Amino acid sequence: MTLLRTWDLTVTFGGLNANESVAISVESGSFVGLIGPNGAGKTTFIDAITGFVPTSAGEVEFDGRSFAGVAPHERAARGLSRTFQQLELFEDMSIRDNLLVASERPAWWSFVLDIFRPGRPSPAAADVDWALDVVGLSGQGDRFPSDLSHGQRKLVGVARALASRPKLVLLDEPAAGLDTTESQRLGGQLRSLLDHDITVFLIDHDMGLVLSVCDYIYVLDFGVVIAEGTPEEVRNNREVISAYLGAEAEPPPPGSTEAATTLGASDPPVRADDA
Repeated sequence: MTLLRTWDLTVTFGGLNANESVAISVESGSFVGLIGPNGAGKTTFIDAITGFVPTSAGEVEFDGRSFAGVAPHERAARGLSRTFQQLELFEDMSIRDNLLVASERPAWWSFVLDIFRPGRPSPAAADVDWALDVVGLSGQGDRFPSDLSHGQRKLVGVARALASRPKLVLLDEPAAGLDTTESQRLGGQLRSLLDHDITVFLIDHDMGLVLSVCDYIYVLDFGVVIAEGTPEEVRNNREVISAYLGAEAEPPPPGSTEAATTLGASDPPVRADDA
């Protein structure tokens, strides 16, 4: 079943097409990647899908329903969640409270309950604990963001997106600022999300991470999809190599060690059972 689909999606800023006629498809239960050099339009594309920037053309369909005219919070309520490159954690709040703020959906009468039942447990508490457990931070809920490593803070951002129990999570550059070891560890944890019935769409410029965890990959350059396919197909694609290494670059023989190293695939693929 196709969970997310876009076709002819175009985003224009001042006459410049940041995304031009982008068409992608994400099947339920899959782990799909979107890569491209810095400035390729990856984050703009995610902003368009989630409703944070307007589109000038094209359509976005999620779970069989159009997103035309649907506000960002309504898209989230339908099961589409995302992370942001900038974590923006509340440093004076515990990790658990950071997730509760993002996951609670208070009704108009919630303040009345707060008056008569101060300290009542949050209805989202169980989902927050579940999200922390999924990303391996189950024992860190009472700590503060300043107590965590950079890699753990990144996982808090992922957990915050998971706390609403989404059908699909869009991960925007989750490995930014991580070293190779941290990135590989993160990849294994992200891949395990499939075990929890969460479809994943990973956006990153870290070719090694994306090639190691994704089932299918789209490559964006100057706002246009220049290639798509399996990790092996993308790794040896002439246009992809040119986009990353320059127009004169020649692709190494398919499957060669040079090909793997050139586009960050020297490490074996990470799968859920490797996490």
